[in-house]
Amino acid sequence: MEATIALRLPRDAASVPLTRQMLDGTLRSLGVDPQVRDDIELMLTEACSNVIRHAEPSDDYTVSATVHDHLCVIKVIDAGNGFAADKDPNKIVAPEPSAEHGRGLQIMRALADDIRFVNRHENGAVVCLEKRLRYAPGAAGQHLMAT
Repeated sequence: MEATIALRLPRDAASVPLTRQMLDGTLRSLGVDPQVRDDIELMLTEACSNVIRHAEPSDDYTVSATVHDHLCVIKVIDAGNGFAADKDPNKIVAPEPSAEHGRGLQIMRALADDIRFVNRHENGAVVCLEKRLRYAPGAAGQHLMAT
């Protein structure tokens, strides 16, 4: 079995809690370990917040999350111009410890088991986050997702 959520959202800060709640509700129903759900929630928040702050000139963005077996794959896709040369996530250096912004990529990299950035010049950018799942003993997801 595979569970997928796909949302097309306005580029508005109010969309972030909605996305988090929907994904967390799904993961909770499947019996995913609370620490893993917290990690996913924070990764998702950072990825969505980056789109809201940096993706231009798109009016909306898409979030999809797929759970299969012991893996959650999240894709956050904007419809802007893609990563600017000076904002390429593969080339951004860590901010100074006293910096007030710029830790989102570090947080995502620290929590994700795999992270990929795809630049679709003039067609937006994709952030793909993968996280291995742990289920509570006897959880529905442990049995359903393995089939």
